[in-house]
Amino acid sequence: MKRVKRKKMILLLFVFLIVFIAIDNNRIKIVHEEIIAETLTKDLEGFTVLQVTDLHEKEFGHNQKRLIKKINSIEYDVIVFTGDMLNSKSSSNYAPYYKLIEEIKNKEHALFVPGNADPVPYLIKQDEIVKNEFVIGMEERGVQFLETNYAIHLGESVIRIVDFESSIISEKRIETYRDSNVNGDYSPYIRLQLENYNDNLVLDEGDTDLLIALNHYPVVDRRIDLLNSDPNYNMREFDLLLAGHYHGGQFRIPFYGAFFVPEAYYDRNGLFPPQDRVKGLWEYKGIKQYVSTGLGSSDTLPFMKFRLFNTPELNVITFTSKK
Repeated sequence: MKRVKRKKMILLLFVFLIVFIAIDNNRIKIVHEEIIAETLTKDLEGFTVLQVTDLHEKEFGHNQKRLIKKINSIEYDVIVFTGDMLNSKSSSNYAPYYKLIEEIKNKEHALFVPGNADPVPYLIKQDEIVKNEFVIGMEERGVQFLETNYAIHLGESVIRIVDFESSIISEKRIETYRDSNVNGDYSPYIRLQLENYNDNLVLDEGDTDLLIALNHYPVVDRRIDLLNSDPNYNMREFDLLLAGHYHGGQFRIPFYGAFFVPEAYYDRNGLFPPQDRVKGLWEYKGIKQYVSTGLGSSDTLPFMKFRLFNTPELNVITFTSKK
């Protein structure tokens, strides 16, 4: 009799967990974060960035109705998409992302950087460099592919939003790239052939009041140390770096956190990572970094394509000089 009751309890718990996962994976929470910058100009007080990341082709209601409603309820100055809108580089299922951006109202400043699951932005076809159709369709719908840096002028102040990987390349590294072989994808060689790329690559930080970098991958402490010591790179004085990729661990253990993030720089390749480097805001050597858990799920293991104790999120980041 006790064994029967135990089996019933286990079955009920299993059913409850499935129902919980189904409901929680389709909720969307809005997470607010303030970034304190003591030297912030008056023009930039309250400057707000909405971060959308790691959609992975997920749909929140018919034609993204619920996600669109959430985004359009938020006031922001710029919206950024930090990669992995699709499930793989070979995917052609653009609809979940396209439907979303078509209905977003505020796209005055809308920027995108690719993730590891997005198509390469440029291809070589018959010795000609061409934009991928995915990027063309996105830009036709009002979201700009961020190749180097993007300036926003507010009053007498200038905000620059940059692609992290492009902005840190030094002149020495550029010379190496010029001599590299073309490999048919969005290689540094291809980037250097694009019109105006070199003109925008090197920033004049003297005319910049707020410098924000976008990158799909978080930049871990160990990599920052390596970049600082490598003459091929030129680390900038970033006010904030925005990233995604980790999904907050995707599967989270109550009262512990993430037991895995995909990060080659960590011991054990990200198994049992440092919990203060999985999501949210942290700072290392003067660089503030904010990592979103994002919206969707990775299908590295197809039967595990869901989030556990990890509600999908949109991130609203506001700059202030007030402590």
